[in-house]
Amino acid sequence: MTARTFFLLTMILAACTYSTPFSDCAVHCAADAECPEGLACGDEGLCRTAGVIPTCRTILGDAGSDAADATFPSCTGLSATCGPAGTADCCTSPSVTGGSFFRSYDIASDGMYPSTSYPATVSAFRLDKYEVTVGRFRQFVEAGMGTQLNPPAAGTGAHVRIAGSGWDASWNGSLVANTAALTAAVKCDPAHQTWTDAMGANESLPMNCIDWYEAMAFCAWDGGYLPSESEWNYAAAGGSEQRAYPWSSPAGSTVIDCSYANYNNGSACVDPPNGGVNRVGSTSPKGDGLWGQAGLAGGVLEWVLDGDGAYPNPCGDCASLTNMLNRIIRGGSFIYDASFQRGATRKAIAVAFHGGDIGARCARSVP
Repeated sequence: MTARTFFLLTMILAACTYSTPFSDCAVHCAADAECPEGLACGDEGLCRTAGVIPTCRTILGDAGSDAADATFPSCTGLSATCGPAGTADCCTSPSVTGGSFFRSYDIASDGMYPSTSYPATVSAFRLDKYEVTVGRFRQFVEAGMGTQLNPPAAGTGAHVRIAGSGWDASWNGSLVANTAALTAAVKCDPAHQTWTDAMGANESLPMNCIDWYEAMAFCAWDGGYLPSESEWNYAAAGGSEQRAYPWSSPAGSTVIDCSYANYNNGSACVDPPNGGVNRVGSTSPKGDGLWGQAGLAGGVLEWVLDGDGAYPNPCGDCASLTNMLNRIIRGGSFIYDASFQRGATRKAIAVAFHGGDIGARCARSVP
């Protein structure tokens, strides 16, 4: 068995309940208490047999040391159909260099986001280049995941530096009953929904109409996690550059048009007059952020880990895990005007809401 094959098998095991025997390095963790019985949380933020497996990289090889090159469950056998020409790998996950910045602040001269009251420090992590596509979500659905019949294992999808951030078994009842109910739920908006029951032309469109629980379950199954709000904002701001838009260069530039993002420019960049989604990465690389992520503005809004509420202060790899009935969404969408595409903008919505302009993007740990 190759290291990559072993990685795929262990990530699939991570989506099972804890009654299933676990292999080392299959479950993300922030503390020993978040690991299945008999395993301990290792330095890489993965559960392993203490004193037996020295590091997860030992058994995962390249997959354990470089998540950008790993094949995630949602990407197994998936064609390269993303990006501006429809030929890019949909599953790239670039590294984001850690550092410090101010949340919901930018240096644009219009003074829209002038406050430096919310400093934060973010450790290095990976953030997927593209939003979750219909094709990747189809793999999740066909695996029977994201339902009460097959919920994530407790603790999976955890941010390795944020205790208590993994899947809570009490959320199982908030998932739909079965796969049929899931495919019905993601048909929430006849004008804009991207899901189709049969594979077709929408596979490289962003998956929309998913609620927070489904987004969280997907990223946990895929070996990642929903980014914290501070991580998402950091990537969109270009870290300490404090960019107005993800692509802003110089950082204070407020230049935006349809070549940078899919948004409401008065008549809609895509499918006017009401707007719609286009292939993920369609405006790449012009609209990319500092670390290469595409579509951080426009397209669909993206669920993040945090609940609605005031920013935690101080913040070192922090997240707000209170007020969980509403969660933060980031990134603007095709519905909103230019002001809402700014990287500093935040919005909250009910966790069980399915919207035609709401999707997700997964983050991943850096060993």
